[in-house]
Amino acid sequence: MSPTSETGHAGRRLVIVESPAKAKTIKGYLGPGYVVEASVGHIRDLPSGAAEVPEKYTGEVRRLGVDVEHDFQPIYVVNADKKAQVRKLKELLAESDELFLATDEDREGEAIAWHLQEVLKPKVPVHRMVFHEITKEAIRAAVANPRQLNKLMVDAQETRRILDRLYGYEVSPVLWKKVMRGLSAGRVQSVATRLVVERERERIAFRSAEYWDLTGTFGTGRTGDASDPSALNARLSAVDGRRIAQGRDFGPDGQLKSDQVLHLDETNAHALAAALQNTSFAVRSVESKPYRRSPYAPFRTTTLQQEASRKLGFGAKSTMQVAQKLYENGFITYMRTDSTTLSATAVSAARAQVTQLYGASYLPDKPRTYAGKVKNAQEAHEAIRPSGDRFRTPAETGLTGDQFRLYELIWKRTVASQMKDAVGNSVTVKIAGTSSDGRDAEFSASGKTITFHGFMKAYVEGADDPNAELDDRERRLPQVAEGDALTAEEITVDGHATKPPARYTEASLVKELEEREIGRPSTYASIIGTILDRGYVFKKGTALVPSFLSFAVVNLLETHFGRLVDYDFTARMEDDLDRIARGEAQSVPWLKRFYFGAADGPEGVTDAATAAAAAGNGDGDHLGGLKELVTDLGAIDAREISSFPIGDGIMLRVGRYGPYVERGEKDAEGHQRADVPEDMAPDELTVEYAEELLAKPSGDFELGVDPQSGHQIVARDGRYGPYVTEVLPDGTPKTGKNAVKPRTASLFKSMSLDTVTLADALKLMSLPRVVGTDAEGVEITAQNGRYGPYLKKGTDSRSLTGEEQLFDITLDEALAIYAQPKQRGRAAAKPPLKELGTDPVSGSPVVVKDGRFGAYVTDGETNATLRTDDSVEEITPERGYELLAEKRAKGPAKKKTAKKAPAKKTTAKKAPAKKTTAAKKTAAKKTTTAAKKTAAKKSSASSGTKTDE
Repeated sequence: MSPTSETGHAGRRLVIVESPAKAKTIKGYLGPGYVVEASVGHIRDLPSGAAEVPEKYTGEVRRLGVDVEHDFQPIYVVNADKKAQVRKLKELLAESDELFLATDEDREGEAIAWHLQEVLKPKVPVHRMVFHEITKEAIRAAVANPRQLNKLMVDAQETRRILDRLYGYEVSPVLWKKVMRGLSAGRVQSVATRLVVERERERIAFRSAEYWDLTGTFGTGRTGDASDPSALNARLSAVDGRRIAQGRDFGPDGQLKSDQVLHLDETNAHALAAALQNTSFAVRSVESKPYRRSPYAPFRTTTLQQEASRKLGFGAKSTMQVAQKLYENGFITYMRTDSTTLSATAVSAARAQVTQLYGASYLPDKPRTYAGKVKNAQEAHEAIRPSGDRFRTPAETGLTGDQFRLYELIWKRTVASQMKDAVGNSVTVKIAGTSSDGRDAEFSASGKTITFHGFMKAYVEGADDPNAELDDRERRLPQVAEGDALTAEEITVDGHATKPPARYTEASLVKELEEREIGRPSTYASIIGTILDRGYVFKKGTALVPSFLSFAVVNLLETHFGRLVDYDFTARMEDDLDRIARGEAQSVPWLKRFYFGAADGPEGVTDAATAAAAAGNGDGDHLGGLKELVTDLGAIDAREISSFPIGDGIMLRVGRYGPYVERGEKDAEGHQRADVPEDMAPDELTVEYAEELLAKPSGDFELGVDPQSGHQIVARDGRYGPYVTEVLPDGTPKTGKNAVKPRTASLFKSMSLDTVTLADALKLMSLPRVVGTDAEGVEITAQNGRYGPYLKKGTDSRSLTGEEQLFDITLDEALAIYAQPKQRGRAAAKPPLKELGTDPVSGSPVVVKDGRFGAYVTDGETNATLRTDDSVEEITPERGYELLAEKRAKGPAKKKTAKKAPAKKTTAKKAPAKKTTAAKKTAAKKTTTAAKKTAAKKSSASSGTKTDE
């Protein structure tokens, strides 16, 4: 393509995108007249600290980075790690005749484009170039049809950024002072944390109920086959017209919600089963209905995250990172969208593949269209789909690993969305019989047959509940008619217990946030990542479990900042921000009302509906602002908001060093205190378990005096397990050149605090023991380490099989061990502890092995350590696959690299007064190379996620 072919003007054009990977792909499509460079995400933002704020600003502006007294003017600074890149962009712009700002098409991308224009101050024509897929045709079309920057989108993003800064910088310090340093609050992250905490509260308050029912196996007297079974299983549904109680009939308190149902206990269930043993049964009714299921809509951001979690085991963050790579390399359309719309080109491509792969009988007469379900969705955008006007099948892409699996998911969903409905029949059969004591018992069975699978040939959606029945599951019943006699081959009694509400998974939390209209789809992955990183939530399998710390944080926010974590209030804020994006509301008046409050109604609100919503928030005539809420901190009792009653006078408290249980007041007689494991789920901390913790020995166990040193020897329970140590006399220097460290040693696995003796302690503290020296004079020592006993000779370590070897191994035995080739990885030489089957993701066999960190599952490429509640004996194949999927979602561990020693300074020669032209070029080249290296390092992080809320 010639430099003049798209715009009609000769010259050099600079195209700026967000990521280096995207720049490389686009550069290949535009030809020699274009220079494509990356901004590497945001180049400018609010300052991260007062040190970055220009000196002319003082007071609150330096703290907040926003001038709240002058229309909330933001103070923007170029990020320190982007200064070299900005210099490079300015140099490239100075040699260009036109500038194309080709950042992402969403609000965040529009804001980045605006910041680029503000910082670069171009003196050449500027064009906003937008595209939703990176293909040759799409990129060339975007160059040929540029638009102007959308200032409304920029204002909306800027308002969000200022709002989130005010929220975080005003509320987070309250958490530092009243809960713990280093915590953070956020407009959406705090609400998301509250959702997870509330679900755990429901589980804690939950009381299980027991209920029983009967299952009958009824024979038809015919010889059956796959299409017409000879018997059917049916569950007891009613006795004397009263429906049998099921789990849904019980409340969270374990009581029945209504007395209209019949609750069978174990005794009554067995009695009824006995009374039905010799009963004649017959078909009471057969109800048949047509079954029809339509395809699922194409993916948008949240549904992609949910399905990738269910089917691939990806976390939301991992899904977006993989999708980002697929987008930047031209495989899919833009992955941050709340639209389910497909372009005419995409519909044609999907329909063509339906015919090609499944046949014309699977293609509907007319293309399918999907209405958006998301409020304020940007329908001009497309759904997430394969890119191009002809979809590449997964096999044609050449992709591997996670990228292949995610592309395949998107491709299947898109093609299936343009296929015919699945159709069939659903049948309900009711069976009746009279018990020996005269009661009418009715059993019920439901079946479903699919006569035409339609879109299900290509794709079936997953479910959050692992026990849920998927859409393509068939249940065939015998072909029976009303009045047919049946024989009760077996009647069994089944006991059940109601279960507490399931914890959120990443998929179900994303779904809940979207249904409540809280946050934006593009930020959900970042929000979940934040609450995990902050320690508010941790994972147990795929479940999101709140930490005890999050209980304290949510308790404070609910008690003293209730409106800020109110679900409806947060959703209304989202509506207001969308209205600003549409030009229906103004940013500054809205921010004033949020921050300073407003008397006599919401100042600056431009329509009656929003005014009514704001006025109806329960705050009366005066609407207090954020600033007022964080002013009076004296009313917040730090101990009270971090204390939770367990029962029997036991309190759970969240302290600076973690959670603990306590009975009685400190320094009072009978006072007890014990640490709580930080990875314990809150609903597992019962009164009984708290009693166990308090009953465990704590504090120092005096063992006696070392006869050689005269120091007291004690045993303690430490953060990394039980250990023994000596108590140094008062006045012993603990720091500085003359510091003395007490001898310390961990207990062997066979020892415990309540049985360890002084002799044991002195023996342990005698380690490491010198075993002897080898032929070259290198010393060999026996030591006890974090991973067990071992020998050490220089840098060469060898494991020992038993702890007692530390004290009795001889030099000859040690030399014999060193004479053997070193084993690389202890687990490699051992047979697997258990075989689990073939991993559905990697296709490799999965086994359980014993490693230095304990038992772990592996498929040969990915290793995942078993959790505390997993055991080798009870772990299932599904649990093993789940652990591996979770580990893959976290990505490879980052390796620590040693810092290079600073180069020795040499005496600098006096530089010439002026640089030659060659020297200037060399300097510019070095700057460019350095910028490229910096950009490459940061590309994945800065392009993978959007601004946190």
